[in-house]
Amino acid sequence: MKGILGRKLGMTQVFTIDGTLIPVTVIDVKPNVVLQKKTMEKDGYEAVQLGYEDVKEHRATKAAIGHAAKANTAPKHYIREIKADEMMNLEVGAVVKADLFKAGDIVDVQGTSKGHGYSGTIVRNNASRGPMSHGSGHHRHIGSLATNGRNNGVVNKGTVMPGQYGGYTTTMQNLTVIKVDAEEGYILVKGNIPGPKRGLVMIHTTVKPKKETAVEELISYAGTSVEEELEKVSDTINAELAEEEKAKEALEASKKAAASAARKGK
Repeated sequence: MKGILGRKLGMTQVFTIDGTLIPVTVIDVKPNVVLQKKTMEKDGYEAVQLGYEDVKEHRATKAAIGHAAKANTAPKHYIREIKADEMMNLEVGAVVKADLFKAGDIVDVQGTSKGHGYSGTIVRNNASRGPMSHGSGHHRHIGSLATNGRNNGVVNKGTVMPGQYGGYTTTMQNLTVIKVDAEEGYILVKGNIPGPKRGLVMIHTTVKPKKETAVEELISYAGTSVEEELEKVSDTINAELAEEEKAKEALEASKKAAASAARKGK
């Protein structure tokens, strides 16, 4: 397993060369620094401690400054551990960039979900409301809690109720890396990920069995105008339509030949 820290910037869309639209989340991945390595002999487990985003020294504690000095770097705002067996060859002070991953890798992205404060059971648990007419006094209330027969007035654990909604550590699994740009420092991941804009996220290899998949080539606007790229896409689509027309004509011809053969047989 391997992983890296970044910030969610928001969502956009990219296109493959055949015109397929792919919704992606843009993750800003600045260089991570290995601050410490946990070993089985010393700590009882193996992990890599990563630091993300520098903090000015006058805003950091002496302990944080001393800890970062061992890696010959500035104090970090975020420090996280990853049980990354594929990264144990890195030394303390090594820099980890976005090219740790490549297009086609399947990853899990962990973040803190958006906080919605104290919410009712309809918003928080997608519960159904009561009737809104005919004198009903039950509209958006929680309803009966005694759902287990004679339970002596005990509310069972796990019963859906109003309460804090959001702000939890959430992981989205089986997401595909669409593009990686180490120079610009960003990763495009297919689909949505937890958290608000600018929220901290951790990208790591998926825990699912399938680790890689094929990714189609994306349209590149480098060195060409948008009109040229759109013209290429248009030519590709027109060629596909022409092939479909030829297939339809061949099918119609075969149907006519079969019908004429049937008439001659009679």
